[in-house]
Amino acid sequence: MSRLAITDELSIGMHELELTSVRARGAGGQHINKVSSAVHLRFDVRASSLPEKIKMRLLARADTRLTDEGVLVIKAQEFRSQEQNRTAALNRLAALIREAAVIRKVRRPTKPGKAAGQRRLDAKRRRAHIKLLRRKPEL
Repeated sequence: MSRLAITDELSIGMHELELTSVRARGAGGQHINKVSSAVHLRFDVRASSLPEKIKMRLLARADTRLTDEGVLVIKAQEFRSQEQNRTAALNRLAALIREAAVIRKVRRPTKPGKAAGQRRLDAKRRRAHIKLLRRKPEL
């Protein structure tokens, strides 16, 4: 059974993917009406063999390609060859899973230090004094 390599340690079985050929949309003349060169790739995230954390990160994405049932649908139609479109769809799926496998560093908001606040206030006072000296003298 062949597998789709995601990373060095992570891969999924090809039996978990559903690849169907459909007719591509767009320009192409009469040829486009005769052949099914576009590829639909369907991947059920919930039923997959991926680790739970990666599944949760994939399902949490605000992605229009993800259905309510947790099925990821990728349509590849940029090439005229069905095999190239199949490879493109598999590469896009692998990239999506690779992206979900990366654990993002949590950003902790910081506050400026007291010295930085004091420098800012001093600079404001200096600037205000310069502008004060530009005024016309009061009589």
